[in-house]
This record gives sequence, C-alpha cells and structure tokens, in this order.
Amino acid sequence: MARQAEAEWKGDLKGGSGHVKTGSGGYDGNYSFATRFENGAGANPEELLGAAHAGCFSMALANSLATAGFTATSVHTKADVHLNKDDKGFLINVIDLTVNAVVPKIDNATFQQHVEKTKVGCIISRALASVPTMNVKATLKN
Repeated sequence: MARQAEAEWKGDLKGGSGHVKTGSGGYDGNYSFATRFENGAGANPEELLGAAHAGCFSMALANSLATAGFTATSVHTKADVHLNKDDKGFLINVIDLTVNAVVPKIDNATFQQHVEKTKVGCIISRALASVPTMNVKATLKN
C-alpha cells in the first residue's frame, strides 16, 4: 500500500508560493514562507505532519484499548510540532502530543500503559523516531 501527496513550489523562498494536496483529495491548499516561518494564514508542512501524527495516534490508541477490551467513546489528540534552528539549519526537535480521552470502565494506570505503548508503536511515531523529544500528556476524562 502506498499513499500519495504532492507539492509544488514556485519562486524563491520568501517571495514564492506553494501548493500541496493529498492523493485522496482530503486536503488541497496553499502554503508560503509566511505560513511556515511567520504567522501567515494557510497551512504549512509542520501542521500537516502534526495532523498526520495526531490522527494516527488517536486511531492507534483507540485500537490498543479496543484490543484490550476497552471501547473509547472519544480520543482527541493535539500535536504541537516545534520548528527550531540549530547550527545546521531548521529542524523539528520536539513534538508534544496532548491527548484527552473518554474510555469507560478503565483505570488511569491501565490507560497510561496503552498511551505509552501507542507512543512508540503508532505508525507516524515510528516514522518520526529521529525527532529527539516526543512528549505525550494524556488525560482520561471519565
């Protein structure tokens, strides 16, 4: 199975503009220097990466819980992808995931075990294993 996405950039870094879209048609939008390095309106690669990570984490956690006999009513994950600069240039060196879940009939310790398992096991977490710091703060809201 291969999933597809594409992007095109026109012009120089600061004055140019880009367009990115997913193969499924789920996202189709523009990006620019201002949307990536300033506070311009529009998307940027880091947000799209965060959306992929949040989506994967929520789905994988729900699956881990279901496999253990716990059906999640809701798993909401927010990803903060930190774009920073070092002596080699820009990099993503921290990803913070904030998870809020409603899972009936589970205690917090068991829930946190599934969170930790998902932190290292979800597909996007595994793909991002080179990010030095990945923090997960998970709250069980029953």
